[in-house]
Amino acid sequence: MSAGPDCRYFLSYAGVGLPFKLITPLGEDQVANRNTYIKGYFDTGGSLLGFDKLVYGEVELAHRYEYAADGRLRRAEIIDIDGESTVLEYPAG
Repeated sequence: MSAGPDCRYFLSYAGVGLPFKLITPLGEDQVANRNTYIKGYFDTGGSLLGFDKLVYGEVELAHRYEYAADGRLRRAEIIDIDGESTVLEYPAG
């Protein structure tokens, strides 16, 4: 992630559409003893820029989101455990 996003921790995510919704916030002190958690990155307006799903300290899944000026999702990149990337583009309008 680029420098500066607000980083927060969550237990899981929900939804079938993108961007996923991160649920069940965790304090930074709560992730030290967890095997699995989500590390979410947010811009200053609170939009989700992406997240990493960590399992035993390794990134198992990562999402990165870009938004259009009107706030709608413009692009999503999904990176799996093997580092394979899938990019989804959403047309304007």
